[in-house]
Amino acid sequence: MIAHMNTHTLHQLKQLASLLLLSCLLVSGVAQASRIKEIAAIQGVRSNQLTGFGLVVGLDGTGDQTTQMPYTSQGLNNYLQQLGITLPAASLTQLQLKNVAAVLVTAQLPAFARPGQTIDVNVSSLGNSKSLKGGMLISTPMRGADGEVYALAQGSLVVAGAGASSGGSKVQVNHLSAGRIPNGAQVERSIPTPLQEGDSINLDLNASDFQTAHRVAQAVNRRFGPEAARALDGRTVQVRAPTDANARVTFIAELEELKLENSVPAAKIVINARTGSIVMNQAVTLGPCAIAHGNLSISISSTPVISQPNALSTGGQTVVTEKSNIQIKQEPGILIQVPESPQLSDVVRALNALGATPQDLLAILQAIKAAGALNAELEVI
Repeated sequence: MIAHMNTHTLHQLKQLASLLLLSCLLVSGVAQASRIKEIAAIQGVRSNQLTGFGLVVGLDGTGDQTTQMPYTSQGLNNYLQQLGITLPAASLTQLQLKNVAAVLVTAQLPAFARPGQTIDVNVSSLGNSKSLKGGMLISTPMRGADGEVYALAQGSLVVAGAGASSGGSKVQVNHLSAGRIPNGAQVERSIPTPLQEGDSINLDLNASDFQTAHRVAQAVNRRFGPEAARALDGRTVQVRAPTDANARVTFIAELEELKLENSVPAAKIVINARTGSIVMNQAVTLGPCAIAHGNLSISISSTPVISQPNALSTGGQTVVTEKSNIQIKQEPGILIQVPESPQLSDVVRALNALGATPQDLLAILQAIKAAGALNAELEVI
């Protein structure tokens, strides 16, 4: 009876495992389906960069050395003049304001931001301040690329780092010369967007691909009728939209949720020549080829040699010379035949069989591409 129950239970577990595997495959298949909002954006709906020069006050003696950073004292003088306080010109060079630091303030003004809303700002030291911890940013105008003021930033900094120094010793955790002010800027002016202009909107794809642009136009036409969308090029899809503001927003909300058929991206391999990192997508394939790779190492060592005169010689001197030893070692290259690899896992397995380091793979992949056996685009960053 126990054996029968164990066999029955084992059978149930196998069925449960099969169902779980099938559900995982179904979920993975659904997860691969992309929505339009994930691969494209509405043309003209974007954020804008803001920047400004400001001063952080209230530091515990960790501010700029104003004798070496003249713009800190000049910025403070300009701020005091706005408050009706005028300092003599001779005193500006004598200021020792250890509690003040000059900073650059940056922020992103999101699309559709309205006056009165708040945005986060980043604050970075511009001079030789040791730490911005505990400081407060005074009122700083945030300007756009056109030079107009779009926001005003002010508030206490949040610095994630910590540090202490005494007697020439110093301990520091994370970075102390940069911080963040959540909701630290208030929007003073909005930027108009062309969302409500014309009888159509343009979708800008994140990556230029004619197949993806065609699939987006097909998905829109299936949902909103023929001739509702047309691909202008490999990156732009034009879609007819209602002219009423509320109806257009509803239309865009439904448009962004449309799902696309699974499409294979263009085969591409990205190589970082500085770090030796190699990343490839699932479309990369490898044709049959043969590879021979060997390592050549050259080692140069020098040994000091002391030459002394004989015991009875006159006028002799002790001379120290260098004796160089050069060794060249070349490991034999083994010719490896790489079979055709139609899948990414096969490509990875074939490259691992070479036993080459990531730096060696940089040259090997370029050579395979030149030989015509690598069906992918190589991009070196």
